[in-house]
Amino acid sequence: MGLDDSHRLCGRLRLLLLIFLFIALNARPLYAAWVALDQHYQSPGLQTVYIDPDSICRDGSFVTLWQLTDYQWKQGNIIGSRRVFSTKTRKQFDCLNHRLRLLSYTDYLGHMGTLRPADGYVDQDVWIPVRPGSIDQALYDGVCGKP
Repeated sequence: MGLDDSHRLCGRLRLLLLIFLFIALNARPLYAAWVALDQHYQSPGLQTVYIDPDSICRDGSFVTLWQLTDYQWKQGNIIGSRRVFSTKTRKQFDCLNHRLRLLSYTDYLGHMGTLRPADGYVDQDVWIPVRPGSIDQALYDGVCGKP
């Protein structure tokens, strides 16, 4: 390899490095929209719960949002079911009646809603009360306001 070939190779490597740095510095992680709930509501060492603030939709006294639960360890039974690292859940809160219902959920084999998804079944007609001290209570307080 001659001196000119060496300079061309170094020039190409510098160009590739600049392109890589540009992409790396400007790339956003896939989960950039997720915001973690306050540490007070988290289960340290077990899971972290996030919401997507851009998904919050108000319709009268009803508020709908997306929640992501990212587990430290795989969840699910070892036999007969998929073991998952994260779950995305669509929830709707009824602010007047202090209750919520699940609209949908999807389990993921990877952290932060990545890798192969598996949809779960939800009966959307079932409303449940918001339990005091729960993550749902934290979400309710955030989107409906504290009573």
